[in-house]
Amino acid sequence: MESKNKKRLIRKARLRKKISGTSSRPRFCVFKSNCHLYAQIINDEEGKTLVSANDAKIKTDSVKEKAKKIGEEIAKKCLAKKINQVVFDRSGYKYTGIVKIIAEAARKKGLKF
Repeated sequence: MESKNKKRLIRKARLRKKISGTSSRPRFCVFKSNCHLYAQIINDEEGKTLVSANDAKIKTDSVKEKAKKIGEEIAKKCLAKKINQVVFDRSGYKYTGIVKIIAEAARKKGLKF
């Protein structure tokens, strides 16, 4: 029997075959560990991270509030760098809970998926 994380990595590989970030539409990648949440905007053609955000400096007890603030922060940074459209990469996670909150917060701030 495979572990939960191995199954996620298999789903991630399947998604990454189809999704790639370009200079016109970079990839919005979300990662969650047991303790922290991370989001990055990546240009896969050049192999560079354009914008990143994490919950290290966010002082909130609620994980949902942290996710919302990360989504808002990444959208604000993207719009400052004139990045309007992105391709959403959920990294093998289901589009529910924390991943959905990050995505919807970024959409509300003006980022287009």
